Amino acid sequence: MKCNLIKQGYPQGSCFIEIEQGKSLVCEATLRKTDDGLLRLISAVHLSRPENYLSIYQSGCNFSCRKCHSWNFTQIAKGEWWSPADILKACKEYEKEVTLREPRSRATAFHAHDSCRGCGACVMYGKRSSLCPRVIQKKEIVLSPQGWGPARNIVAFTGGDLTCCPEYYIECTRLIKAETDLWALIETNGYGLTPQNLDALKEAGVDSFWLDIKAYDGTDHKWLTGCFNRNILKLPEEIVKRGFVLEVLSLYIPNLVETSQLKKIAQLIFDVDPEIPFTISAFFPEYQMKRYKSPKVSEMIDAYMEVKAVGLRNVRLGNAGIFASSEQDYDLLKKKVGMGNF
Repeated sequence: MKCNLIKQGYPQGSCFIEIEQGKSLVCEATLRKTDDGLLRLISAVHLSRPENYLSIYQSGCNFSCRKCHSWNFTQIAKGEWWSPADILKACKEYEKEVTLREPRSRATAFHAHDSCRGCGACVMYGKRSSLCPRVIQKKEIVLSPQGWGPARNIVAFTGGDLTCCPEYYIECTRLIKAETDLWALIETNGYGLTPQNLDALKEAGVDSFWLDIKAYDGTDHKWLTGCFNRNILKLPEEIVKRGFVLEVLSLYIPNLVETSQLKKIAQLIFDVDPEIPFTISAFFPEYQMKRYKSPKVSEMIDAYMEVKAVGLRNVRLGNAGIFASSEQDYDLLKKKVGMGNF
C-alpha cells in the first residue's frame, strides 16, 4: 500500500505501530479494506469526560508522540474491528441518551465546561459546587465510564489519528449525518489534513475539528512527534475557510513548549479569526516523557495572560487538576483568569 500522503506530494508520517509480529505501518495494521467495506481497529466507544460527547477511541496514529497519554492503544495495535455500520449503531444508541443539544457552533470540547464542570456534586450530594455554571438541571446529568456530566449531541473520533486515510471517516460521517442529528467532530494532530482530504471530509459532512498543535517550533515539533509541522501551521486558515468549526489546543510543557511558543500559536489563530477557541492545557508526565515536570499554576496563568494579550477572545486553561492543588491555587485562578476559564 503506497502512502496516501506521498501520493499527494506530502511527507509520510511517523507511523509505525507495534503489533504481535514486531512493527507495521499504522494504515496496514489498524485499517482494513475487505469485500464488505472498511474496518478500523477501535479501542473503545463511550461517553467521554470532560468533553461530554460520544468518543470513538481509535488505535493507531500517524504520529509517534513521546508524550502520548494514549500510547497503550495508539502506539500498540489494540482493539476490535469496527465497520462504519457498527459506528452508526453506536451513534444511534447514544443519541437516545443525549441530554443537551448544542448548536453546530458549539460542536467542540472547548464549550463543554460552559454547561457542566463534571464534578457530580449535584447528583451525589444534592448541592451544586461553587464552580458550577448553573446552566443545566440535575436530570440532564448522567454517569459514564469517566464520570458525571451531560450527554451532548456530538460524536468525536479521538485517540489515534489516521486522517491521512480519510475514507473511513468519510463513510462513518455520511452514515451519521444521514441517520442521526449528531454533530461529527474529529480530534486531530492535523498531519493528514491535506487540502484534498479536507475537501473530501467537508463533502462527507464533518462539522468540526479539534486541532492539537503540539509546538510552534519545527525542531521541537519533530522531536515531540516524529514529524515537522510546516503544513500543520497552515491548517487554521485552511479549516476555517472551508466552513468547519475549529478549536485549537496546545500543551504547556516546561522547558520545551512554554509561553513564547504558545503566543506564536495564538498569533497564528488570531490572524485567522480572534473568536477561534484556544485551550492551553497542562502537560503531565507520561510515556517517554516521564522525567519532564508539569507546569506550575503561576506559569499557566502567565501563559493565559500573554495569549489573551494577543487578542484571542476565547481562551481556557485545561487540566486544572494538574497545576492547581490547593484552595489558594483556585482562588488565584478565579482572580486572574476568571471562573469559567479553567
